[in-house]
This record gives sequence, C-alpha cells and structure tokens, in this order.
Amino acid sequence: MSLSPSPRPLTAVVDRLRAAGCVFAEDEAELIVATARTPDDVAAMVERRAAGLPLEQVLGWAEFHGLRVSVDPGVFVPRRRTEFLVAEAEALARPGAVVVDLCCGTGAIGAAIAAAVGGVELHAVDVDPAAVRCARRNLAALGGHVHEGDLYAPLPARLRGRAGVVVACAPYVPTGEIRLLPAEAREHEPHVALDGGTDGLAVVRRVIAEAPAWLAPGGSLLLETSERQAPAALEAVAAAWLVPRLARSDELNATVVTGTLTRS
Repeated sequence: MSLSPSPRPLTAVVDRLRAAGCVFAEDEAELIVATARTPDDVAAMVERRAAGLPLEQVLGWAEFHGLRVSVDPGVFVPRRRTEFLVAEAEALARPGAVVVDLCCGTGAIGAAIAAAVGGVELHAVDVDPAAVRCARRNLAALGGHVHEGDLYAPLPARLRGRAGVVVACAPYVPTGEIRLLPAEAREHEPHVALDGGTDGLAVVRRVIAEAPAWLAPGGSLLLETSERQAPAALEAVAAAWLVPRLARSDELNATVVTGTLTRS
C-alpha cells in the first residue's frame, strides 16, 4: 500500500528535489510519495532522484501509451515521443500478425502494440541482459517472447518471412553527441542503447538491411529516428528494396521512417 501524501512530508520532498535541480519537483514529489510504501522508501527514493537517477528508474515504472511499464535501474527509459512510433505501428499491425520489437529495452513498444491490437505473436529482442529481464516481466501477461542477442540473430528461424511488423527504437544518437545528453541519460542508461555510431545510423542501417528477410509480403519495418537523419534513413530503406515512407509528429517532436515489403 502506498503512502497518502500529507502536506509536511510532501513539502520536504519538494524542497529536497528542488534543491537538487529537479525542474518539476512538485510533480515528482507527488509521484514518489504515492509510489513509496514507507517513509524510509520515500527517503531512499528522494536521495536516488537527487543523485541524478531518472525518475522512472526511481519509481520503478513509467507511463507509456496508456500502460504502466516496469523500469529497472540501468535500463533505457521509454520516451513519450516513442508513442508516435507505436501509433504508426498499430495502424499497420493486424490481429494474429507476427510483431517483432528490436532493441526493445523495457519492452514498452511491443507491449503497447500487443495491448492495442490483440492476438499478435510478439517477439522482443535486446542485447542487454538487464533489459531482457525487465522486458520479460512486462511482456509475460501478453504472452510475449523475449530473446537476448544482437538484433535479428536470436529470433527463431521459423519467423523468417513471416513478420507483419518489425519495429525498432534503435540507438540513433551520434557518438560525438552523447556528451550533450542530460546527465541522467548519459550516466544511468546503458551506452549501448544510446550510441548510434558516427552519424547515429550504424545500428539503424543494420536493422534495415536485414529486414527484408524477416518481413512477410506487405509487412513493414518502422524506425524511430531524428528529423535530421530521416533522409539518410529513407535512402537506406529504398536501397533495401522496401517502399519508404516518412511520418512526423510536431506535437511529440517525433520522426518515424517506414519501409514496406511489396507483395509478390
């Protein structure tokens, strides 16, 4: 049972978070107090947040596309802008389809698609063991299968040519720009989930190049990228003989590149 906020403890939490530089101290304080089970939990959570841990790792969960997703320490935190990637994938996924979530992190993207579409055969993959453990908890109730390994490599061979949707929020921050990220990302999220190589598209290009072997005829690959990187990503999609499409959400500052395998 979580604690009911009372003015005095809540005020103290707000003051501590504000002193640590938390811009949304009031909102964060309410979430911490509502999530904690004991006053000692509150104190410990406040100190972790003040030390710079992402709020979601402190709480142990994140709100994502209408779901509450477990988030473990050291695991990439799902971003709100990625809800646009989910919305684009939901429009293409069909009940009964095979859905593959690459670089899955917590499994939030796959979970949101499966919850919205229903009846999909969901497979999620991540190279980070901590992310795999977290995703398995998040996807267990949805019947999702989580595999540890590099991109498509750990997927069952029987899925080749059967995926209706492959979705990936692959790392796309250029190596030289990681130092510009907020400290909570740089210091508390796995480097492998952030670093996209020299131009940010090293992993994205690998995802695109291998996609045609896994997509069913008419199936689609959907990738989150930056607006700046979108032209190069679209070129890579076309070079893989997929039909490219660009979608943009100004509200979420989100860009999605889609490649569709034409029906034979």
